[in-house]
Amino acid sequence: MFWTIFLLLNGLLILVLLYSSRTRKDNEPPLDKGFFPWLGHALEFGKDAAKFLARMKERHGDIFTVCVAGNYVTVLLDPNSFDAVIKDTVYFDFTRNRNQLLKKVFSLQLPSITPRAERNWMEQHFQDVRLSKLSGSMNTHLQSLLLSDHDDCSPSGWRQDGLFSLCYSFLFRAGYLTLFERRDNASAVYKEFRKFDDLLTKLARGSIKRGETKTANSCRVRLWELLSPNCLNVGSGSGSNSWQQSYYGFLQEEGVDAEMQKRALLLQLWTTQCNAGPAAFWLLGFLLTHPEAMEAVESEIRGLARPDTTLQPSPIALLEAQSTPVLDSVLSETLRLTAAVMISREVVQDKILLTASGKSYHLRKGDQVCLFPFLSPQMDPHIHQEPQIFKYDRFLNEVGSSPGENRTVKDKFYKDGNTVKYCTMPWGAGRSMCVGKDFAVTAIKQFVFLLLTYLDLEMCDPEAKLPPVNPNRYGFGVLQPDGDLQIRFRLKKTLF
Repeated sequence: MFWTIFLLLNGLLILVLLYSSRTRKDNEPPLDKGFFPWLGHALEFGKDAAKFLARMKERHGDIFTVCVAGNYVTVLLDPNSFDAVIKDTVYFDFTRNRNQLLKKVFSLQLPSITPRAERNWMEQHFQDVRLSKLSGSMNTHLQSLLLSDHDDCSPSGWRQDGLFSLCYSFLFRAGYLTLFERRDNASAVYKEFRKFDDLLTKLARGSIKRGETKTANSCRVRLWELLSPNCLNVGSGSGSNSWQQSYYGFLQEEGVDAEMQKRALLLQLWTTQCNAGPAAFWLLGFLLTHPEAMEAVESEIRGLARPDTTLQPSPIALLEAQSTPVLDSVLSETLRLTAAVMISREVVQDKILLTASGKSYHLRKGDQVCLFPFLSPQMDPHIHQEPQIFKYDRFLNEVGSSPGENRTVKDKFYKDGNTVKYCTMPWGAGRSMCVGKDFAVTAIKQFVFLLLTYLDLEMCDPEAKLPPVNPNRYGFGVLQPDGDLQIRFRLKKTLF
């Protein structure tokens, strides 16, 4: 026993010495290993990544290397240099990181499926005619859910709910009905999904507690059952071109066994449904807490109507047929403030990284590279003035003779006099660009448009503020609130 303990202590000492022996070499980014051997900055990184990385940026600049639980991560925060990482498929790879995450979070292994094959399949469904079909189905389900939930309400009957709960529930159920086409268990799937989603970041970081592990495992198993091909009636006549049937067929063609097929459906459920609800919450929350923004959006919606015709087209038809620069700007500003993706790559060969400033840095094989667009460009005060403040017209150009007249979407931003290629990156970029971006954007706009068209919506407390973000969600798409905003709503007596 003594010798066992002695050998273990020796092993730990060797690890500590190996950790301590790493020093910054010539031409490498600034190195910050933190105070604790091996652990480094892991606790601070996991607790609030944005706050930690902002502090590191202030100390070291736009590129630096930190130690996180024995791993060395080079963080790059110059958006004009992002392409040097995103477009390089020789020296940088994300396959192993992705596979590790799938195993930790979803207990899923898909070794036979390449990211390119999966992306090619997804692009077939989220572009062109199939995208239009999915968006049309999403619109139908949103309208059906919204109106059916108010069947027993008179126009004067107010109902109360949390805005986050309302947005997530509606968009999730409509998205589930659109993609998975199972009509009798959407509420049950949503209930289990929310419990699982609440623990997802802890699963990914390995910080989950014992009691929480039991809950996460239970939710996973239950969702696998609810999403199993048998429950989803795959192959039973729901249409050979449906999204869920096509995905199931893709998995079979790639040689994925039955158990992993079932688990992969949960991955797709989370991937397709985790961002739209939270994004709609923040967008509507900003409108409710900024009356001038709400008035601008509602005025744009009223302007879409055609008073010269007796037979009005549906609100969604109006939305799709005409441009909505104000609503588009509000959505862009919302995502700038709340979308916090992290783009990670593994350095598979020693690499000399040339930045946009002309400086070059040596990156070591085996290290990680991380891009965090939330901090820069999205919250960079040199690109966006007063970046912490919501400005509904930040992404609008003024081209009319009076404020608000003939506005167009603004897409050019500058830093130090130079154009910034990426002014926001809520959906990633390059190979990391979300394939379902257009579907998600359309769904969010449809939902917001429907609520503002059919419902009177107001805060229960007119002085209420939006809740703060949950800092544990940094790196996992659109942020979620730490709390909710209580609202009340009712059917409008008359439409616009």
